[in-house]
Amino acid sequence: MTAAALSAHELIARHRSTLDQALEAIRTRAYWSPHPEHPKAYGENGSLDAAAGKAAFDALLGTRLDLGQPGTDDWVGGETSPYGVDLGVTYPHADLDVLLPAMKAGQRAWRDAGAEQRAVVCLEILKRISDRTHEFAHAVMHTSGQAFMMAFQAGGPHAQDRGLEAVAYAYVEQVRTPDTAEWTKPQGKRDPLAMTKQFTPVPRGIALMIGCNTFPTWNGYPGLFASLATGNAVLVKPHPRAVLPLALTVQVAREVLAEAGFDPNLVALAAERPGEGIAKTLALRPEVRIIDYTGSTEFGDWLEANARQAQVYTEKAGVNTVIVHSTSDYKGMLSNLAFSLSLYSGQMCTTPQNLLVPREGISTDQGPKSYDEVVADLAKAVDGLLGDDARANALLGAIVNPDVKARLEAAGGLGEVALASREIANPDFPGAVVRTPVIVKLDGAKPDAEAAYMSECFGPVSFAVAVDSASDAVELLRRTVREKGAMTVGAYTTDPEVEQDVREACLEEAAQLSLNLTGGVYVNQTAAFSDFHGSGGNPAASAALCDGAFVANRFRVVEVRREA
Repeated sequence: MTAAALSAHELIARHRSTLDQALEAIRTRAYWSPHPEHPKAYGENGSLDAAAGKAAFDALLGTRLDLGQPGTDDWVGGETSPYGVDLGVTYPHADLDVLLPAMKAGQRAWRDAGAEQRAVVCLEILKRISDRTHEFAHAVMHTSGQAFMMAFQAGGPHAQDRGLEAVAYAYVEQVRTPDTAEWTKPQGKRDPLAMTKQFTPVPRGIALMIGCNTFPTWNGYPGLFASLATGNAVLVKPHPRAVLPLALTVQVAREVLAEAGFDPNLVALAAERPGEGIAKTLALRPEVRIIDYTGSTEFGDWLEANARQAQVYTEKAGVNTVIVHSTSDYKGMLSNLAFSLSLYSGQMCTTPQNLLVPREGISTDQGPKSYDEVVADLAKAVDGLLGDDARANALLGAIVNPDVKARLEAAGGLGEVALASREIANPDFPGAVVRTPVIVKLDGAKPDAEAAYMSECFGPVSFAVAVDSASDAVELLRRTVREKGAMTVGAYTTDPEVEQDVREACLEEAAQLSLNLTGGVYVNQTAAFSDFHGSGGNPAASAALCDGAFVANRFRVVEVRREA
């Protein structure tokens, strides 16, 4: 343990009110966030403004990010931005037989600190990350391909909100049981039996957080902070193409832990050589007792089947579905769907893929619309939204990897193309691959179409699936969620019976449902402290971000009792 520059009293005084507000927010599910969404809100009280944040990011390029970790045996890197920039940052490569024992060494003092002190240390980490939001935004942008404003918001305040949300849930679950209890059992004429009991939340061990390419902080922070707040050391294994945002996170965490008098090795980075594929090796290490993973279904299934020594929390793939039955705001529906399909080029686990539309058409406030009209009008709405290249670049970002581009280019061969994808030039980053979405028409009654719409096609690809009726749409939705999973479901209907059928299907298959969205809230966005991201109840994910189940099994309560 290092000498503390930040006392427990000081950290509690600084952050307890924020923790209390977070606890109230997860209780009421009302809107709340301590992290400003607007870039101009930064620049005072120690936070970096836009210019300073960009300068800090630029200063990182081509450097060695030395975290001071034990067991460093090499320096690795190789990240290239989807915008065509070679980052040139190198990171410590770890000898696991040295690093993992070092990480375990600090757990006793961290455990004994208690739930409140762990929580406020986590909040200090989040506060310092928040102060560097502009710097982190560029790091997220140039590893994920998100456009800057999305990288700023989703990779910054929204990710920080999710981390704080996890800390709040962790705190609630740990203090559910009192620290001590006096137990007295009457014995009639004999003296009562009296016991003094102590209850201590104890960590499971080292937690492994396996990061993803598209949302390294947003998807990474819940597991990282849930494990750290419950007393576990955390080993962060970033995606090889998105190391920098999580490496900076580890750097901040290590600094705060050391200043608070704890072993900085409670948080460490596991970067890998090109093609090394260390995730499987790490996942099977006996020291690893918790795993958080976001990524492909194939590897998520492998983790769940093989990492038997660990509690495994996965967010995998799903086939997100929207039923389009009827609407009282046709223009608003089209606008909302167009934005949802376009945002970040559909490279979100929550982006709609299948749009189920009755083949006889739908009723709207503009009169009846045939299936062909609905699809054509949606294509026009997307075209209108992305008609200006500057606005298109700000919404679409860049294609994150060649696999997404290949799926996009192959989609046209799966059916009739209602909206063709087009290439957009980014004047600031000529190396960026920017493509508009493709919409493909499929007949849901034809067996050869099922192979397309019943598989996830991650990226800017959507299928307008013609179905026979509303009941057929609900049944297809139910089967899709049950067999393939879904992170999100949407529905547009003015019929109470159809709405009830959709709602019942989602309740039975544990899928999060959004109804009749026509304004500024979209099916592929969720708000921390209020919305649940995933449910843990269908094949798309084994956990929800965040709920009590996400944190409660990261620690156990150990009792020590003695006669009073």
